[in-house]
Amino acid sequence: MKEKTSALFSEYVIDGVRQGLTPARMLLSCAADGALTIPDERFEPVVDETVDVSPAGFEYDPEETAVYLEKTLSATEVRRCVPAPFAASFTCGKVAQALLDVIWRNGHFRLDDLSLRAEWRWDGRPIGRMAAFYASVEAVCEYIDLLGLTLKYISYSPAKECTVSFKAGMSGIEDDDEWSEDPQAVRIGRRRLCPATLQDDPEAWIVYIPFDSCAYRLGGSALSEALDARSPVAPDIRDGDYFIDCYEVVRELVEDGIVRAGAAVGEGGLLTALKRMCTPETGASISIADLRNAYAGTDSVRLLFAEVPGVLIQIDDADYDYLDAELLLQDVAYFPLGHPVRGGQLTVDTVGKSGVQGILESLLNSQASEGED
Repeated sequence: MKEKTSALFSEYVIDGVRQGLTPARMLLSCAADGALTIPDERFEPVVDETVDVSPAGFEYDPEETAVYLEKTLSATEVRRCVPAPFAASFTCGKVAQALLDVIWRNGHFRLDDLSLRAEWRWDGRPIGRMAAFYASVEAVCEYIDLLGLTLKYISYSPAKECTVSFKAGMSGIEDDDEWSEDPQAVRIGRRRLCPATLQDDPEAWIVYIPFDSCAYRLGGSALSEALDARSPVAPDIRDGDYFIDCYEVVRELVEDGIVRAGAAVGEGGLLTALKRMCTPETGASISIADLRNAYAGTDSVRLLFAEVPGVLIQIDDADYDYLDAELLLQDVAYFPLGHPVRGGQLTVDTVGKSGVQGILESLLNSQASEGED
C-alpha cells in the first residue's frame, strides 16, 4: 500500500488513546503461515473516534411480530453493512455464521479441523468507521482465539460501504482434495447431509439450540435497523468454550443422521431462521414458553429476533430421548419448540399454558424460502 495511512498496518488513535497494536499485529496472532505479511515501511497513524448509537426511545410491540418478521426477511436477503456502534458483536456473529454454514456438510470433521477466510471491504471516510474497523478486527481475533481457530486468508480493500465476511473450510487441505478410504479421515464435502427445510412429519420435533450464553439484545440487529429503532445494546457474543461444546455435539448428531433438517440461527434471529425452514407444504407450530422461562425478564420480540448464534434442528420423535441424553452429557441447553405442520402455516405461542399470542400465518401460496444452499 502506498497511501499515507493503511487500515491494516497503521497505528490507531481512538478517542484520543493510542492503541497498543495495529490491526495487522492483532491478525498475525491468529493467522496461518503466509496469510499476512507486514511490510517494512511505516504509515501515519489513523485518528478516529467511536460513534455511539443514539437511542430512539422505540418500544417493540409483540402484537407486531408478523410485521417484524416480514421486515427482517427483507433486510437479510441482501448483504448488510457493519453497524459501526456494534462492529464487534456483528463481526463475531459473522464468524459464528460461517462456522454454522458448514456444520451440515458431509464428511468427517470437527470444529478444530476448520479454518477461516476473512474479508473486510471498508469505507473509512465517515467519522467512526475506522474505529469500527479496529473494533471488528479486535473482536474477531479474540473470538477466534477462544475458538482455537486460525485465519487462513485475510483481505482488506477500500469500498463504498463497510462489510465483513468469513468463509469456513478445512485447515491445511482443500475441500476438493481426494478423500482417504478411511471413513474416519478428516474431510469435508460440498453437499448437505440434511435439508435446510422442514420435513413433513407432524410427530417430529423442532429443537432450538443457542450456541452462546449471552443475553438476547436487539442492538445491531436486522430488526432494529429495519425499524430505525436504534436499540442501544447488542448481544455480547464471546463464549467460545460454549460454542465449541455446542458445535461438537450437533456435528455428531448431523454425522449420525439424527438431524432430519437443520438451519443456522444468525442474522434476523430465531423466527427468521424458522420461517426460512418452512415451505408452502410444511410449516411449524411452536411455543417459546420454555425459552422465556429460561431467560426470565426477556420479552418475546428479543427472543425471536435477537441475533444470538445457534441452530434449529428437526429430529424424529423416536430420537428425542437420545438427543436429550447427548445434550445433557455435554451440558448444552436446548429448547424443544414444537412440531412441523402440514399447510405451510407458522404459528408461535409466546405464553404457553395461558393462551396463544403472536400468531403468525403464512398462506399456502405465499412465497417460501428455499433454504440454505
